[in-house]
Amino acid sequence: MKNYVEELRWRGLIHEMIPGVEEYLLENQVAGYLGVDPTGDSIHIGNLVPVMMMVHLQRAGHKPIMLVGGATGRVGDPSGKDKERQLLSAEQIAHNVACIRKQLAQFVDFEAKDNAAEIVNNYDWFEKIGFIDFLRDVGKHITISYMMGKESVKKRMEGDAGISYTEFAYQLLQGYDFLHLYENKGVRIQVGGSDQWGNITTGTELIRRKLGSEEKAYAIVCPLMTREDGSKFGKSAEGKSVWLDPEKTSPYEFYQYWMNVSDKDAETYIKIFTLKEREEIEELVEKHQEATHLRGLQKALAEDITKRVHGKEGLESALKLTEFLFGRNTSSEALAALSLQDWKAITAVSDKKLYSREKLKNGVGILELLTDLGITKSNGEARRAIDKDKSIRINTERCEDINFEAKLEIAFYDTYFQLQKGKKNKFIVELTD
Repeated sequence: MKNYVEELRWRGLIHEMIPGVEEYLLENQVAGYLGVDPTGDSIHIGNLVPVMMMVHLQRAGHKPIMLVGGATGRVGDPSGKDKERQLLSAEQIAHNVACIRKQLAQFVDFEAKDNAAEIVNNYDWFEKIGFIDFLRDVGKHITISYMMGKESVKKRMEGDAGISYTEFAYQLLQGYDFLHLYENKGVRIQVGGSDQWGNITTGTELIRRKLGSEEKAYAIVCPLMTREDGSKFGKSAEGKSVWLDPEKTSPYEFYQYWMNVSDKDAETYIKIFTLKEREEIEELVEKHQEATHLRGLQKALAEDITKRVHGKEGLESALKLTEFLFGRNTSSEALAALSLQDWKAITAVSDKKLYSREKLKNGVGILELLTDLGITKSNGEARRAIDKDKSIRINTERCEDINFEAKLEIAFYDTYFQLQKGKKNKFIVELTD
């Protein structure tokens, strides 16, 4: 059996773990679980770090169980939060759970012959437990002093907002998840981010106190990701979260996030977010260091993770848009190959100008068009750009005729075309009614 802990160790995926877990997993095939909080209808790339731990758990021969917190999501985990979160309705939770299930399926194998992944929802067992039964069967095993010692509780107690009983009791709910899965699914290990250490170890403690000290329950938590420049991992330059949902973060934006990480971060992330083996990664790093300007490491990282999240079509779309926006020699054939969705994605991240579709239907002289759009300040400047500088291109084709009349035929899907002045000034023109 593959050494799961050693795999995590060299990839930089271990922050803390319960002693003995490495030896135990080498000797026993078990199930492990990761809890996912359904407070939104998509997970973001920060959530992917523990998800990759589950990918490696399955590759090591163990069974991954992905727990979506349909019950605990109604309460809210205080870990890493300085104030209580807004509680969601049952309908919102159910919608979020369905969306997240679909995203998780892109990472773990639900069809594996011997250790197929499984998704469970803790609402399925919590809805059957009464409050009195929970206090009697769970609450009596964990002391108040033990719960108060958790870092997540301490921080909230010291803050101005304090902590409600609802959030204070959250660790008991998560602890019971571990106990339930231990007894019913053969789960012996829970993984998560380092901010979950307190909640996870409440589970191992509950198992020990309720079932006996001879029972084996383990935990491994990964470090919280950071960026070299100090900015928050998982946030774009504009401060937006990078989501797995293509409606929230397009494949192009997703791809560009990874392309723009620093060299040092790329070396870290390629171990964590790809399944490339050590020898291949070391070779990529070595080649990258010989020619860092080519950003080979970033390209390998961006292509791998974009394909995993958005599929082959998503990656191809991201590459097409990247070539269109940054390529020096974009061809007219490349423009013609862009789909309507591609053009929409381009306008979302490009300098866009609006122009009347009706006016273009009737034909517009190129000098007037350039001036109307503000690409040149006057017809005289437009004339010089075309006749002297030869710096104007329409859909990548150089325009050298000052008498050229632009018509609707230059627009793809009767809506979009590109105008360029010089090497750097590229504009997407969107026609409006």
